[in-house]
Amino acid sequence: MIIQATTTSNFGSFPICPTTRYQSQSRKIIPLNLVSSQKGQEFTSVTHKGDKMCECFDLHKELVPYGDAWNWQKVIFREKSWLIERNEECPDTLIVLQHQPVYTMGTGSSIEYLNFDIKNAPFEVYRTERGGEVTYHGPGQLTMYPIINLRNHKMDLHWYLRELEEVVIRVLSSTFSIKASRIEGLTGVWVGDQKLAAIGIKVSQWIAYHGLALNVTTDLAPFNLIVPCGIRNRKVGSIKGLLEESCSNAKAHHFDYTQLIDITSQSLIREFSEVFQLKIQQRSLEFLVKKPESL
Repeated sequence: MIIQATTTSNFGSFPICPTTRYQSQSRKIIPLNLVSSQKGQEFTSVTHKGDKMCECFDLHKELVPYGDAWNWQKVIFREKSWLIERNEECPDTLIVLQHQPVYTMGTGSSIEYLNFDIKNAPFEVYRTERGGEVTYHGPGQLTMYPIINLRNHKMDLHWYLRELEEVVIRVLSSTFSIKASRIEGLTGVWVGDQKLAAIGIKVSQWIAYHGLALNVTTDLAPFNLIVPCGIRNRKVGSIKGLLEESCSNAKAHHFDYTQLIDITSQSLIREFSEVFQLKIQQRSLEFLVKKPESL
């Protein structure tokens, strides 16, 4: 069975195969129809010699339904396409958030990597237009969605994937003294045989969207119900898990695990700014939801 999302008239989407046993979470959840009443997180703009602007929606404290975030990306993509067609300035956009528990699949993903009956899925399942196989998103995982015009950077998809990996590698090194690496032939960021960050993108008209997911304090149990990214012989890990394993490391003792999400989000935005040479301009949620649905 092919699982796809259907767009509704009130700017939302829902999976054709919804969850049958979704467990509610204690964190705050933002439904799309209430998001305009929320305030964006305070964040000091990152500046350096680069003069390209990037608007940033920092929602890292919130659990955002996957369908809402996916729709935001598509609206922003259409807006950028419209600006490019008219030779107008097209700044980049970055969204950072957590999701409610959900499985997502790429355009060509195979259901053979699902270890459950799709008709009795533990969480919602979405098939999207990104590349890659099935993955899991949920609380404790930071998902970063850059919607960027590669004409302003480098029109090379392999370069872009490696730069996204570089952002995570720098975060792990500079903030947690964790040595991460790439593995030839595989996309993502690894520490030993543990995959900490998954990457899947869609590029059209040289505008990239979707992005990366980094496990911070994530409950890794839902990954056991899939073959993450279609890779059978490797594990999934998290920053919290690695810090707990390295308790002999003096630096690890200084981290309050309840603050790991905040610390990691700040580092992700900072390193993204440095790697892509962008000036980050924090935007409020009101600015995001006011973007037109169609142009």
